[in-house]
Amino acid sequence: MDFPTVWQQLLSREWMWTFGRNAMEGAQLAKQGRVKVRAAELLGEQELEITAFVTDNRLTQFETTVTLQFKDARRLSIMSRCLCPAGAYCKHAAALLVQATDRKLQDEIEERVTAPPPPPPVAKAAAIAKAKLPVHLLEAGRPEPVLVLRRIDASLPKDAKSSKLLRLPVADPMVTYPGCPERLLLTVRSSQHEWEADGKLQRLERDLELERSFLRDVMLLGLIPFMEAHPGVVTSAPLNHLAVSQGYELEFWKGFRQEESKHLQQRGWRIESSSDFGYDVVELHEHHWVTGLRPEPGNGLVYSLEMGVEIDGKRVSLIPILAEAVQKGLTVQEVSENPDTPFLFLVPELGDRLISLPGKRLLPILSVLHELFTPGAKKKDKIKVDRLRAAQLGREQGMALQMPTEIAKLGEKLANFTSLPVVTPPNGLQATLRPYQLEGLGWLQFLREYGLHGILADDMGLGKTLQTIAHLLTEVEAGRADRPSLILAPTSVIRNWVAEAKKFAPAMKVLILHGENRKERFPFIKNYHVVVTSYPLLIRDIERLQKFEWHVVVLDEAHGIKNARAKAAQAARALNARHRLCLTGTPMENHLGELWSLFHFLMPGYLGEQDAFKAYFRNPIEKKQDPTAQQRLTARLQPVLLRRTKDAVAKDLPPKTELINAVELDKAQADLYETIRATVDKRVREAIADQGIEKSQLIVLDALLKLRQVCCHPSLLKTESAKKVETSAKTEYLMDEMLPELIEEGRRILIFSQFTSMLDILERMLKERGIRYVKLTGSTEDRMKPVEQFQNGDMPVFLISLKAGGVGITLTAADTVIHYDPWWNPAIEAQATDRAYRIGQKKPVFVHKLICQGTIEERIVEMQRRKSALINGLLTGNTDASRLTQEDVRELLAPL
Repeated sequence: MDFPTVWQQLLSREWMWTFGRNAMEGAQLAKQGRVKVRAAELLGEQELEITAFVTDNRLTQFETTVTLQFKDARRLSIMSRCLCPAGAYCKHAAALLVQATDRKLQDEIEERVTAPPPPPPVAKAAAIAKAKLPVHLLEAGRPEPVLVLRRIDASLPKDAKSSKLLRLPVADPMVTYPGCPERLLLTVRSSQHEWEADGKLQRLERDLELERSFLRDVMLLGLIPFMEAHPGVVTSAPLNHLAVSQGYELEFWKGFRQEESKHLQQRGWRIESSSDFGYDVVELHEHHWVTGLRPEPGNGLVYSLEMGVEIDGKRVSLIPILAEAVQKGLTVQEVSENPDTPFLFLVPELGDRLISLPGKRLLPILSVLHELFTPGAKKKDKIKVDRLRAAQLGREQGMALQMPTEIAKLGEKLANFTSLPVVTPPNGLQATLRPYQLEGLGWLQFLREYGLHGILADDMGLGKTLQTIAHLLTEVEAGRADRPSLILAPTSVIRNWVAEAKKFAPAMKVLILHGENRKERFPFIKNYHVVVTSYPLLIRDIERLQKFEWHVVVLDEAHGIKNARAKAAQAARALNARHRLCLTGTPMENHLGELWSLFHFLMPGYLGEQDAFKAYFRNPIEKKQDPTAQQRLTARLQPVLLRRTKDAVAKDLPPKTELINAVELDKAQADLYETIRATVDKRVREAIADQGIEKSQLIVLDALLKLRQVCCHPSLLKTESAKKVETSAKTEYLMDEMLPELIEEGRRILIFSQFTSMLDILERMLKERGIRYVKLTGSTEDRMKPVEQFQNGDMPVFLISLKAGGVGITLTAADTVIHYDPWWNPAIEAQATDRAYRIGQKKPVFVHKLICQGTIEERIVEMQRRKSALINGLLTGNTDASRLTQEDVRELLAPL
């Protein structure tokens, strides 16, 4: 072979016209290094065949062969064949020819085609003997393609960290001819196959074009030569196998079993698998299933959900397998849209076999996993669910769960439930329940009857305390309260609970655990119907309190355990109770995670694990306003969360009027505001740009605080520039214009502020003007005294710290509420307003908000309109994110 002439003619590029446009695309592939020469062979004195693997831009690899032959006048003739759809004179063949102009590759080819060593004498003698046999030409019929799937032994190189023996899956594409006793590999290039039989040399002329089309069938699926799929792997087996690139075996063979194998068989392929190859499909039938619900030892609130199969005597949990599929993107929607489609899942414990689940059987299981399983969590064979969820699962079509009798009965009762029971108030109740309060009592009795636990989330002032006392008294009179009930409340309202219980249920024996001598009362707890204590004391006394068996544990102002990691929340969960109840008008103040914490106390697992709840409910609702996620959560909460708003019981309350009182800053105060705003705005922007909004919370809140302080009164801000501004437009408006007029009209006024130092300023000014007042802050020792003085009509003005007096007190003597400074979460202000606007109020209530025009306060009011409390959104179907966003911060820090 005259190699120099061959290379010179290839370099001239005269051959490229034969390939047309494919020549340019091939040149690009060669430039990108997509050509790997596999073999070079001299077929005659002037005929060279080169075979290579060429990878196209879609990363699909094709085996390509070009034959170079000299014709007359020493001109080069080029023929090509390829396993790509084009088949010949394609871009892959062009890429090989362009690559062959590289000197380094030319040397490699010339080395490959050097003459092989002469055969040994024995082999030479056998070849001579074989050549003397008469030849019988076998008439070739149509060949049948066979794909043999098996595993081969392999290992990593000796210098690798692990010398673990590998059993790698491979595919051997083969072909059989009628009359030929052997299966032939599709990867050979010889057109003849010979063997001895009956003293003759049997010769078969192979249909190479058809065989290449067979090979193209399997390589188009994504199978590539073994050494390309597993570079560096050591194996003693022949290297003519096809395989799948490392890391893609599962997805490929799963898809192959599900779809591609059917297409191959339709094209005439026969597929054979060794017993250890794996990826074979097991159709699941009823006798395979192992499912059940079992109570967790020592915890009557929690059940273990087991979903598994038993195949060939081996039991395997499906939970980690399906949970992994969920994490990889399998969705309820996809399955629900394909109910009759079989979905395949790999089970490593069964030798990498695949199980087939029809969509209609998979759907209820997947729905459970989507909501209960934590993304990224450690694989578990079981999932913990609460009692209600266990009963619901038992009724799911397609689950076929084995379950305890009591859970089956609960599910039956829930399925037949039509309406809340009509309950007669207990005989000893010294109060007349309004219709909605009677309905609330019925709901509490429903929870008790069905062994459920829930949140009474009525608006502030609608009588949650009275409904709870009626419920506890009903239990006492029915004889079911054979053990005491425990009420946990903020320190400020525990005495109010005792007073209300004595007022409305005098026959019910109530014990208060408060003060230094409370431990002396522990031995007498069992002699009482109800025990009342505070959250701080619960933390201190939990070791003793958790030893008692309680009939009902009630958490008043339950948002006090909104942080699941807080000591109070942990202590509350440790209590042993038949029934659990949360009372709060604000089940969440900032985000849905607070609601999850309450249910973690009530029914652990009812809203899934914390991370799962965040992934499937909290993030979609808060960040994306996903209506579907919101509807699912609302449906889940509906049986165990009862909320009535004042709008729903408006006929029982007088009208409420909300007014915005706009105040314009004078020049000195406006200049101070703008100076502070420009300074903090720069600092906040830099912090957010550097570390993001979440990690900049402290800097953001400090900036907002300074601006709010300037609006309230410059003296709240302890800076030199603020000291120069001695007056406040808002304070002057309140003291000189608003209060004198209201007092003259005979109004009874509550003034709320978040700043106790602001209340100190107002207190000083009230004294100067001779206006009688009372005051309540966190440092007030006797909270009831100022409340009684105001309720009795002795004082016209009540100064109240928003934090200390926003909950737990009743001030129905007031008919005017003034919010001196606003906050962006409207739920906080609503709680304060409800001190006056509640059941028992007979007069119309006016709510005033003092707002400095053009400042952060005006923007906070606008934000309040947009950001409703999430609990209302869940019940009305309309919600927004409740946390401060970067856009919110920019708006709040905008200039005057």
